[in-house]
Amino acid sequence: MRTHSSFVIAALSALAIAGVIHAQSTVTNPLPAPIEKRGLMVEIRDVVRLPDTRSMLKPDQDVNPAGWARVQFVRDLPDGRRFTNDSRGILYLLDKSNQPSVYVNFASLFPHAIYNRLESGLIGFDFHPEFAKNGLFYTVHGERAEGNPATPNFIPPGYTAKDVTHHNVITEWRAKNPAANTFEGSRRELLRVAHVVMNLTHPMGFVGFNPTAKPGSADYGLLYTSGSDLGFSNGGGPNANNPTQTQRHDSVSTAIHRVGPRSPSESKGVKGLGDYTIPMANKFAADNDPKTLGEIYAYGFRNAHRLSWDMTDGTMYACDIGMNNIEEVNIVRNGENYGWMKREGYWENGMIRPGGNLGQLFALPAEVLNGSKKDEFTYPVAIYDHNEGQAISGGFAYHGKIEALRGKFVFGDIQRGRLFASDLAAMKKADDGVPQTTAPVEEIQLFTRNSRGERVYVTLRDLVERTMGAAVTRADLHISTSRDGELLITSRQDGTIRMLVPESGR
Repeated sequence: MRTHSSFVIAALSALAIAGVIHAQSTVTNPLPAPIEKRGLMVEIRDVVRLPDTRSMLKPDQDVNPAGWARVQFVRDLPDGRRFTNDSRGILYLLDKSNQPSVYVNFASLFPHAIYNRLESGLIGFDFHPEFAKNGLFYTVHGERAEGNPATPNFIPPGYTAKDVTHHNVITEWRAKNPAANTFEGSRRELLRVAHVVMNLTHPMGFVGFNPTAKPGSADYGLLYTSGSDLGFSNGGGPNANNPTQTQRHDSVSTAIHRVGPRSPSESKGVKGLGDYTIPMANKFAADNDPKTLGEIYAYGFRNAHRLSWDMTDGTMYACDIGMNNIEEVNIVRNGENYGWMKREGYWENGMIRPGGNLGQLFALPAEVLNGSKKDEFTYPVAIYDHNEGQAISGGFAYHGKIEALRGKFVFGDIQRGRLFASDLAAMKKADDGVPQTTAPVEEIQLFTRNSRGERVYVTLRDLVERTMGAAVTRADLHISTSRDGELLITSRQDGTIRMLVPESGR
């Protein structure tokens, strides 16, 4: 016969089981509160539209629908020259009136380059801080593996050459005359990394230098790459969605790399996977473990496709595109682990649970979430979810002429074309080891001026559709900075470079 206490125990057990089930249920709306517009209004103006390159490639070689020109980065040199790339294979020099001329016809030099995704072809570039003396600049591009005679320096662990589908290639270029307005010189391949998934998803999309590093400092002249999971989260085919290819120290997957671009034959330093030198200041180079890759600077990113540095204090930021839920801004430090595929934002990703998948989120244990118990991961300082957008753009700490943006980190959403801002002080305060601490995000309202000087409020997508004369499914927003720290807004749909400007007051 059951006693009263038996009923109590049974009831408590049922509640406990229900609590476990509730604790393990998926988080379906991680950030229910919408991002607000709080009166942050900024004027935007056209700078230049790049030439129409839609006819350069056959329809089956290009993104469908193809944009006018696929502008990716804008880079300013100290000598006043401005460069930009169309990822269909052209590096342009913009003159003082921002009119483009071809600096390098990249497409003609790389017959195996692939252009059938938005982040493909000539993806990124940057100039060595001493370009004026040594003529060196660097590019990253994607190639197809089929029929390609080149051999990758790295194939993900557990795979062989027969699995390789695409190559990520970093190239060093040396101009004979750095002051010339068209390139003439030589090139050297630094690194070739294999993809083994169906699509060139999450290629290495960034190469660049820390602009705050001074001659003689440990970071000066070192080349950084983006942090890519090489498409293992959704690259398609039988090798996709493979969690064993993340959270590793013997793989380039999910890692931001920092390398000395000089060949070890010249530097007499330690050779990396490719023809470059390992900086011994990297924590994984100094750990005396032969199984770790010394070029790893930080790891655990899904697609940290844009990196930037705060020009006032050197803080390094990575904007990391999430899976189905969370977009992240991270403060990056040497040797730290940013969680992918185990974490997305400050949630646990479902992939690491039996029967789970990459589209799921689970709440962290309360003691981890509130920081009373530490785990091995570094968490983002600003986030938004897919109620607000689908893919975070790059971002920059802003200290320019626009008073409303000064002291903020400005970023956006690639697909929807929305621009966001978070307070820099709040972001740095959120870098406190407590996962649930993040800085508030607000939306920037853009406007142009009509012929009477009156404000006309717009979105980037409005501007792109106006320029294209047709509706578009995505804005394809990216952000670059000018030499004096102003923000350049670009679109891979209409091929236009625009700038945020101080209010004219006309």
